[in-house]
Amino acid sequence: MTDPVARADRSAPIDAFVDLPDGVYRDGTVEVRGLTGIRPRRSLHMVRTPHFDVTHVGDVLHVDHCVPAAEIDDDLSGLLADELFGPGWLRGPELFERIFTGVVRTAAAGVRESWALFYRNTLARIAEATAGPRTNSSAHGTIAEYAPVYARAEQCLVPGTVLELGCCFGFLSLRLAAAGRTVTASDLSPGTVRLLAAVAPELGVRLTTRVADAARYPGPDGCADNVLVIHLLEHLDAEHGDRVVTEAVRLARRRVVIAVPLEDEADETWGHVRTVSIADLDQWGRRTGLPYVVGEHHGGWLVIDRP
Repeated sequence: MTDPVARADRSAPIDAFVDLPDGVYRDGTVEVRGLTGIRPRRSLHMVRTPHFDVTHVGDVLHVDHCVPAAEIDDDLSGLLADELFGPGWLRGPELFERIFTGVVRTAAAGVRESWALFYRNTLARIAEATAGPRTNSSAHGTIAEYAPVYARAEQCLVPGTVLELGCCFGFLSLRLAAAGRTVTASDLSPGTVRLLAAVAPELGVRLTTRVADAARYPGPDGCADNVLVIHLLEHLDAEHGDRVVTEAVRLARRRVVIAVPLEDEADETWGHVRTVSIADLDQWGRRTGLPYVVGEHHGGWLVIDRP
């Protein structure tokens, strides 16, 4: 490749529902296609990994992949990190998201079919991971890393309704709704929320979705029994994070559950902009003036209760 470190800093927003008339995902920054049969011969300026061929053609990054349909799940995040972003061939969370979207979309013929495949595979593997040790654990292990976080969050809940702030793909919200909870899943990204709202019926799950900044949620005080803030605060600067914690306490009728990764350095690949420590969690708890508990379990936890 002429420029081995590529960044995405332009072009249109990511559209998870864009039409693929010839089976190729294009968004102006990347072109992603699924390979079938024998992979083409490696060219001089190509980066080749076990699953990806990457080349620049003008200003567009071309990514060809041979990820099988059975492996289209959220461990794709780890695969991209291990083969392309960790080694430094590519860089930046936006570029990561564009390629991720392209690989999922080119894994099946239609929009709903491709995303339903991704969600079904992921939820099945989360269920396997939370049920016990995985016998066929992926070497890229993203799901295995956050499955115990989801399990712990579920254990921390009190009876009643749930509001998840910064839900991202909404896997945790879907699990809770499928288990019979009344759930609202919210995220700042309209595209992410639209995707979750479209896929949930395909999975036979009922939940409410809402586009909202977690620091300014359009709901009354005490609108949910439980408010979840799971692996969100590391994506926000300190001031924004403080406002999210304050908002979560306002919205919770009974309990706030906050979880963060405990990192020595913020991981740019996952869009982390800062580290959060146990001391930070304790400080947030003390500021509320409410009963709280801080602990560690696959990361840091803060649980705040309203009397």
